[in-house]
Amino acid sequence: MCYFLLYFVVLLLNANLLLCIDREFDFVPDVVRNSPETVLNVTFDNEKLHLGDELTPTKVKDQPHISWSAKPDEFYTVVMTDPDAPSRADPKFREFLHWLVINVPGEEIANGETLAQYVGSGPPKGTGLHRYVLLVFRQPDKIAFDGLRLSNRSRMGRKNFSIQKFAEKYGLELPAVAGTYYRAAWDDYVPTVHKQLSGE
Repeated sequence: MCYFLLYFVVLLLNANLLLCIDREFDFVPDVVRNSPETVLNVTFDNEKLHLGDELTPTKVKDQPHISWSAKPDEFYTVVMTDPDAPSRADPKFREFLHWLVINVPGEEIANGETLAQYVGSGPPKGTGLHRYVLLVFRQPDKIAFDGLRLSNRSRMGRKNFSIQKFAEKYGLELPAVAGTYYRAAWDDYVPTVHKQLSGE
């Protein structure tokens, strides 16, 4: 009887721990089914991102610097999406793809293969805070990709992306090795992002 009660208490504590972790990663299960193994290190304009920070589109207009506990002889996939497009209340375009790089050797993103060039946050006016999720996945091997490469001057191919489906299609190891997110709402830089995505 005592062993049964002890076992039940341990199960309950583990369930509560997992619940707390998923609340910390406030994009589970909207983006991925399981929480990343650890928090991804991200800096925008030399300022460190803390999990769930509220940032402005102006602040995140340029590609961030990211780091994680990578092994130099392994390949990784780096991705950033917005699951709240066009709004969290009506996410009919979930997810909007902001950045995707595959075949990253270790942490050398510049030497990876960019499938979607980085585009900063552009939440439409009046849609409130959007979540912007950054994840890193370990690849079992180098990926042979023969699809479209997306320019940062086009919306084509960015709406209704699913990192979970992409991970499953290309055999990325789950859960993600690292991840984080920030929140952002409209500011006066957003029209510049929308103009850029229109190819102007």
